[in-house]
Amino acid sequence: MTGRARSRATGTHPHADLHADVLVAGGGPAGAWAALMAARAGASVVLADKGYCGTSGATAAAGTGVWYVPPEPAAREAAMASREGLGGYLADRRWMARVLDETHARIDELATHGGYPFPTGPDGRPLRNGLQGPEYMRRMRILIRRAGVRVLDHSPVTELLTDTDGHVAGAAGYRRQAHESYRVRAGAVVLATGGCAFLSGALGTNTDTGDGALFAAEAGAELSGMEFSNAYGIAPEGTSVTKTAFYSYATFYREDGEVLPGAASQGGRSAIARELLTGARVLARLDRADEPARTAMRRAQPNFFLTFDRLGIDPFAERFAVTLIAEGTVRGTGGIRIVSDDCATGVPGLYAAGDAATREEICGGFTGGGSHNAAWAISSGSWAGRGAARHALALASGRAAHRRVAGAGGAGIRPAGRPGRPDGYREAVARVQAQVLPYDRNYLRHGAVLTGALRELDALWGDVRESLYAEGADLVRARQAAAMTAHARWMYAAALARPETRGMAKRLDHPEQDPRLHHRITVGGLDRVWTRPEAARGEAARGEAARAEVPA
Repeated sequence: MTGRARSRATGTHPHADLHADVLVAGGGPAGAWAALMAARAGASVVLADKGYCGTSGATAAAGTGVWYVPPEPAAREAAMASREGLGGYLADRRWMARVLDETHARIDELATHGGYPFPTGPDGRPLRNGLQGPEYMRRMRILIRRAGVRVLDHSPVTELLTDTDGHVAGAAGYRRQAHESYRVRAGAVVLATGGCAFLSGALGTNTDTGDGALFAAEAGAELSGMEFSNAYGIAPEGTSVTKTAFYSYATFYREDGEVLPGAASQGGRSAIARELLTGARVLARLDRADEPARTAMRRAQPNFFLTFDRLGIDPFAERFAVTLIAEGTVRGTGGIRIVSDDCATGVPGLYAAGDAATREEICGGFTGGGSHNAAWAISSGSWAGRGAARHALALASGRAAHRRVAGAGGAGIRPAGRPGRPDGYREAVARVQAQVLPYDRNYLRHGAVLTGALRELDALWGDVRESLYAEGADLVRARQAAAMTAHARWMYAAALARPETRGMAKRLDHPEQDPRLHHRITVGGLDRVWTRPEAARGEAARGEAARAEVPA
């Protein structure tokens, strides 16, 4: 068996019916690494992307930091300790160490075999803790194509396929440019479809509508950490670039020129949200950056400054209006629950990676953009790809291609009642956005508000499940609407199950961390959403338990 995809057509169109050992859904970093590692393990691989693999998604549109730490004990210890408190002590150091090892190896490989042009520092040593997204993903596409991966661009997956035993056996989707549906029978599937930003307009996130989480739940998988989903990035008003890290150099002002008390990039976005809720504008100026910092910032994130340059604004000298844009589980940590070191989901044949999977193992209840997320995409993608290949290649010869399969999809594709209007997805998207985008619902959370929002979302799900239906390209949009609705319900159900403030899951009505709630929250279900507590694992968890036992 070779790594070259053995996909072959059996219908009237060459791409109508394909076979492969492994199907990867999603073409961002996690999907690309999953496809590459599955192919290297000897599996035939098909990768299906919503957009064009190499240019679509949040990473391809921007630069990103990477959690790349030299294998020195002191450096690794400091790296692991730095986020434990921020994440509410829900992370697992064993997983942190695994990610640091895998990321270090893969980034070094990207330099030596992928030819990525990492810069060098003043001492001549390469600086490998950051990536330019466009160049990174261009080279990843080259690597996977060289490995024999068959790439289906502009071909979003719309549902998983399962066999008579309930095992995942491939997926179906729609080819936008060919205007036709397709199906891939596979021995295993890796979901690397990204998180969910609810079509908020944040740069690169319009492909991130939570599809993979819906597909996984329909197949019987669970989710975890969904309460850690209220990430909002700072952006210049009227733009989409949410590069929040640079706002650590900013001073924030009211419209009258007074400094806005409490406003900050880290730990002070609530003050910005409250001011914006009054209808007033918030202004910012990057006046805390000295000249060397300004030069380094432009070199590290050139796209951050593109908007300012086009508008003729000097962000270091002039004040400019800012806003907050929802980024949901793209910068949050919640996602599909993984049950083993190879990122299996508990449903045979189904694996999850990147932002589609929970990042609690390394981040607990807080992550942010880049850094840990980038490292998790590389590592989880690599593990999921290898795991999926092992599973697929262990099946009896030819079994994957000849299993009797059926679509697992429900809402938006197989309505429970009479189908509604073909454009019914528009109303569904507007209704879910009304509950998840406003700051006073999702960001500044309060139990009473969450309860009311969840009630509205439950009613919306009933409507979606009963009548939402579309065909062709609109089927993709209908399934996105269903996925966003499901995502929002899981988020708020988990948030209500955590009556405390921990990590990014802040509650106005429960502003303190409660040691009795030091656990993770698993959530699942479609027509009826449920939650259950899960014990936190690892040294970070034990550390929090020890702190809780110390008398005041």
